[in-house]
Amino acid sequence: MNVSPSPRRRVSAHRLSVNGGAGPLVEQLAFDADRLGCAVSTGSAGERLIDAGASVMGSLEAGRLLAEICLGGLGEVQIEAGSGLRHHPFALTVRTSQPVIACLGSQYAGWQLTSEDGGGYFSMGSGPARALAGKEAVLDDIAYADRASEAFLVLETGSPPPEELVRRIAEDCGVAPSDLTILYAPTQSLAGTVQIVARVVEVALHKAHVLHFDLSRIVSGMGNAPLPPPHPDFVTAMGRTNDAVIYGGRILLHVTGPASDARDLAEALPSRNSKDYGTPFGEIFRAYEGDFYKIDANLFSPAEVAVVALETGETFRAGGIVEKLVDASFG
Repeated sequence: MNVSPSPRRRVSAHRLSVNGGAGPLVEQLAFDADRLGCAVSTGSAGERLIDAGASVMGSLEAGRLLAEICLGGLGEVQIEAGSGLRHHPFALTVRTSQPVIACLGSQYAGWQLTSEDGGGYFSMGSGPARALAGKEAVLDDIAYADRASEAFLVLETGSPPPEELVRRIAEDCGVAPSDLTILYAPTQSLAGTVQIVARVVEVALHKAHVLHFDLSRIVSGMGNAPLPPPHPDFVTAMGRTNDAVIYGGRILLHVTGPASDARDLAEALPSRNSKDYGTPFGEIFRAYEGDFYKIDANLFSPAEVAVVALETGETFRAGGIVEKLVDASFG
């Protein structure tokens, strides 16, 4: 792209609080835990734990709420008919009028969490707590930090962190462990499936960031991706959730600035630009012997992109849905 990188800006607290926005959604999920197939408990450090699909069944609705929590209350997620695919008609639709903060300031799974007690625990932290801890360069790049008295962390895992890691998370967020809520669900679960596919807009924002597009010019984001069936095998489940976006995902972005930049962004975003494009994700993962970081990063994008240049009213489109690959992945 011929768009110059935006300069790194000093991070300051923003009037939009992703933890504040997520709080009511977390309370709703906790209040309705029995109905939604979730379990609420207190961890050894005093933190609140909400299991949305590890030792419990969870539900699609729990996953929908989990996805909105990941967005810091700055986006809406719906499960509806309308994927455009014959065999997999149900889809997730995501909308946000604060795409940069919602997606990169909250939803993005960018906080590496590793235990130091020899237990080998590892997970990537997602959700509003990231903006309190401020451990990631992307938060500097978008100049966003949060201030809140409670922290909400979402993990794509089958077990919560050990006590020593929980205490470090709380300290990094500047809250007491009792003011930290950790919500978790594995990829193979109903809720995990939903919250992962609901990242269809986030992966586009992240790729736009990698492409050095001025993110302050992205003023609205919408996305849609088919809802895959969960699978008990981790690699198969991971493959399906990724393929839902890579081969079945659509996004619409509204941007300011020159129409030529909108056109270049639309052309650069779709997953078809990856050298690994054209094969179900599970097969790609196995071909690289399970090394996630050997996969071409350009693959992690929606299949079909539309970018509207607000200054001219032009819409630029690129990419396309590949129904046969979605069918091959979903079974």
